[in-house]
Amino acid sequence: MMYAKVIVDVAAARTDKAFDYLIPEELEEMVHPGMRVMVPFGPRSIQGFVWEVTEHTELTRVKPVKEVLDPSPVLTGEMLELGEWIAEETVCFLITAYQSMVPSAIRAKPKKIIRSNVESTNLPEALKPFFDGKNEAAWDDVVQTKEAASALKQMTADGSVMVDYLLKDKTGKKVTRMVRIEGGKADEDYSRILGAKAVKQVQAMNWISRHYADKAVPVREVQENARVTSGVLQALIKKGFLLEESIEAYRDPYQNRVFTESERPSLTKQQEKALAPVQNALWKQSYEPCLLHGVTGSGKTEVYLRSIESVLKEGKEAIVLVPEISLTPQMVERFKARFGSEVAVLHSALSSGEKYDEWRKIHRREVKVVVGARSAVFAPFSNLGLLIIDEEHEGSYKQEDHPRYHARQVALWRGRWHSCPVLMGSATPSLESYARASRNVYRLLEMPKRVNEAVMPEVEVMDMREELKKGNRSAFSEQLLEKMQDRLEKKEQIVLFLNRRGYSTFVMCRSCGYTPSCPHCEITLTYHNTGRRLKCHYCGYGEPLMQTCPDCGSEHIRFFGTGTQKVEEEITRLLPEADVIRMDVDTTSRKGSHEKLLDSFRKGEADILLGTQMIAKGLDFPKITLVGVLAADTMLHLPDFRAPERTFQLLTQVSGRAGRDKLPGEVIVQTYTPEHYSIQHAKWHDFHAFAREEMVQRKRGGYPPYFYLTLITIAHEDAAKVMKTAARIADLLRKQLSPEARILGPTVSPIARIKDRYRYQCMIKYKNEPELIRILNDLNAQYQKEMAEENLTISIDMEPQMFM
Repeated sequence: MMYAKVIVDVAAARTDKAFDYLIPEELEEMVHPGMRVMVPFGPRSIQGFVWEVTEHTELTRVKPVKEVLDPSPVLTGEMLELGEWIAEETVCFLITAYQSMVPSAIRAKPKKIIRSNVESTNLPEALKPFFDGKNEAAWDDVVQTKEAASALKQMTADGSVMVDYLLKDKTGKKVTRMVRIEGGKADEDYSRILGAKAVKQVQAMNWISRHYADKAVPVREVQENARVTSGVLQALIKKGFLLEESIEAYRDPYQNRVFTESERPSLTKQQEKALAPVQNALWKQSYEPCLLHGVTGSGKTEVYLRSIESVLKEGKEAIVLVPEISLTPQMVERFKARFGSEVAVLHSALSSGEKYDEWRKIHRREVKVVVGARSAVFAPFSNLGLLIIDEEHEGSYKQEDHPRYHARQVALWRGRWHSCPVLMGSATPSLESYARASRNVYRLLEMPKRVNEAVMPEVEVMDMREELKKGNRSAFSEQLLEKMQDRLEKKEQIVLFLNRRGYSTFVMCRSCGYTPSCPHCEITLTYHNTGRRLKCHYCGYGEPLMQTCPDCGSEHIRFFGTGTQKVEEEITRLLPEADVIRMDVDTTSRKGSHEKLLDSFRKGEADILLGTQMIAKGLDFPKITLVGVLAADTMLHLPDFRAPERTFQLLTQVSGRAGRDKLPGEVIVQTYTPEHYSIQHAKWHDFHAFAREEMVQRKRGGYPPYFYLTLITIAHEDAAKVMKTAARIADLLRKQLSPEARILGPTVSPIARIKDRYRYQCMIKYKNEPELIRILNDLNAQYQKEMAEENLTISIDMEPQMFM
């Protein structure tokens, strides 16, 4: 007897363990760890992941597995172990960790179809009845008998048949209808056999036999070239002259795109020096985390490309993580140009069908390189030789809901598992990574100069308080406006960066000070000029802009702050001759719009690119000679200890867009706090000086990298219940953790209410708490009943990136 230990798809504390099921005899050869199965659970049938296959069980009565959902394991042995580690480290359920590793398209229960690649006569006897002269059969029918299941397993292993998911909705496979001449006999006189009246049928058969005597041809091609309708071909299929088959075509998000590699640059001395340790670790097959600190424009991408070339030479695979979708168009281009069809791309702008196809290419070992955002770290490779994390300091590598993993930690875990190097690159590394590199936990590789010795752009800091004194209330300082006019005359390009979307940040009544806020969240509404509406960026609530103040009836409603739409209007008014491309969440929500906008800017179809964070990094356009940062301090005053670091990173990244080619670049930073150290160090592009000063502040405040942090957020509709629960949790932690750990709170969250739920938080600061993970998992289990029955939420975030 064989038994499967199954992790069932019910995210609850009681079910967060493996359940034993009997594997029926006919399925014994089909069930392997990492596959999904349907099992009876109480009165219903649910999905689960096979965790282990064993010959023993402690139980007397064991229910049987009902159905196998996958032809081959969707999770490798490595992934099953990684899921256990994630579940423990991020305090989430095992099933949650495993579900995050497979594409959403196959999380539903898909129907499976078996496609044969051999003539029906060559199939084993046990399989012939299911195919019945066709090249497809239903999986559910075949796996009913042991002989057929066994034959199927063997043929799947040698590639004679392929098992595919037939997905409902739009994520099914893209299939091309093909026809081929039955038996491959193409030299017959068709007009004699078919009769003189069947002119079109003869026409079709003659064309196919001339051009595709021994292979399949797409139906559409026959219709176009032989000038016949599908009815003619259907008649020939019925008469047995043609065989119909379907061949799968991957959806390629980059089809109709030709990637040509520009001349390959020769490496500079500093690039060679940075590349050597990575290649060394690769040849030695040793785990080596490396932090590549290279200034903007120092050629980090070329180092990535060369190290991947070494990986492919060794017959291994590579994963490249890039932050957000904004970096992908240019990154993808460089990787596709260098490695062609060896590259699969995974990011949030793909449809679920495209994601599923890319995932299958990886799963079937048809590609060797994956480029993608955070979740690409789970690419199911089994022979990894290198993991690269570009812009490793980015906050978007941290998943903000369950499982709350950080892609950097997962990459390091996989690097250790595969004994291969992990290369983390950035012009402004996170202080945590930099501290680890300084203590030799990571190997530090430095590239302090730009390629071709290009000089770093000159940065000027404009004090906007002085502009106000001069009576200038516009979004542009006089200096910036002059320089923009100058660039327009010279036909050079300008990038304007604003850390906000929308039209203006908020609306206020000048008479009584009333500010409209969201009725469900404790936050002011943002004004969007399109549709003249006020919107909440947390829950999506919206209302039309009022004409008079609801409190005092005054008509003096005014806008405060500046958003991208408002700046765009102002540019049009001040510089009517300038063509502007605006890039923010509102203009790039449609599929492919991101790439289109960047493409037209690259072609010189616009003079000014105005945008939010998505244009801050990774863009490499030779004609950009002026970068303007319109409000450098929007991030400085957030209640977040990383605010100065994020401001420094952003200013450095944005100013790195200028003067990357032959033309020298200039940067103008507008701020109301020009004396702040993060702005001053960004002016001189001095990361080391910034890191020294910021480390002093972190030590004084007891923040990372000197301490670890864990944030516990409690939310409920009843404010009193939230306060009581938060106080109980804080007491519990104080009793169970060591006296060295600091527990801050409970206190109200910076945004006290979201979607009608009140929020409180507790913060744990600690240096070494070996029992912390166990204590948090126990705490989570203790409140499971309340969370399930009373709609209470307790979220635990290890090493949080966001505190709002």
